[in-house]
Amino acid sequence: MTFTRRTVLTAISAAAAAQAQRNRPPNWKPKLGVLMQYSDSNLEFVKAEGFTSAQLRLNPDQLDDAAIAAIKDKISKSGIYISSLAVDGNHIDPDPARRDRQNTYTLKCLDLCGKLGIPNIGGQSGTIPNMALQKQVDEIVKVYNEKYFASCEKNKVRILWEPYAGGPNIATGPLGWEALFKAFHDSPHVGLQFDPSHLVWQFMDPVAAAREFADKICDVHLKDTEILWYLVKRGGIQPVNGQRWWRFRLPGSGSMDWKGFFSVLSEAGYTGAMNIEGEDEFYYPAYNGADFTEQYKRGFRVAHEFLKTLVPPVTA
Repeated sequence: MTFTRRTVLTAISAAAAAQAQRNRPPNWKPKLGVLMQYSDSNLEFVKAEGFTSAQLRLNPDQLDDAAIAAIKDKISKSGIYISSLAVDGNHIDPDPARRDRQNTYTLKCLDLCGKLGIPNIGGQSGTIPNMALQKQVDEIVKVYNEKYFASCEKNKVRILWEPYAGGPNIATGPLGWEALFKAFHDSPHVGLQFDPSHLVWQFMDPVAAAREFADKICDVHLKDTEILWYLVKRGGIQPVNGQRWWRFRLPGSGSMDWKGFFSVLSEAGYTGAMNIEGEDEFYYPAYNGADFTEQYKRGFRVAHEFLKTLVPPVTA
């Protein structure tokens, strides 16, 4: 067989194309939605706007079995994927009575997730102020193992941590995450509800953090943070007059590198939910009773239009 320059180049090109095909990240098909207090009207809005997922706020103490069954039926008919239930609070509160109330409430939420088929709860890790980090980690591991994990197993639910630095939380970024995941020995019952806005607020790198902990991300909040540099440059991040030098914004209205963040999720093959968390005060008030206000809906629409330029549509 005679090899010509053309046949050699053709063979090299074919091999390179095959290698590129093997190295190409998987098709990225995340779900896109909103965080919402449940109501029939809000669910209808989410569906009508072309969203495919949601995180819910629901109080199990206000629901009986009939109400839960009705909500489950409506969600099923809507086709909206419910990725998580918002459950805030301090799981290791140093006050015994408050801790017990939180533990009891969280167990009710885990049972509610089991009944509705929701795979995650999202919130804070818990904290004991002024206690050494490792001792807090040890207490969190103890409480979760003793109080929650049997219910997690029964209801097929994970506990996710959001990196919110303003609440009862040590899972505020990579330092806390590393300590917690190491102590939990990579338990399948815990993971991250990744909200990049909280890392921007803390002057951390959300893209690098997402890359480092990509395998722990089970749910995502889409929210931005705007740093008001004109205030920072005059007062610093601990201003003597207490002025607020940052504010949450809709995706695209702050300092977040969305292209870099979505590239990390795409390369990791993340196919879970990404829910817009509407905490942009330019679109408040948020609710009229349990239903979205028209101004709040407008915020979701503005965010959706921005995200459509970066997130591929989910097709059947």
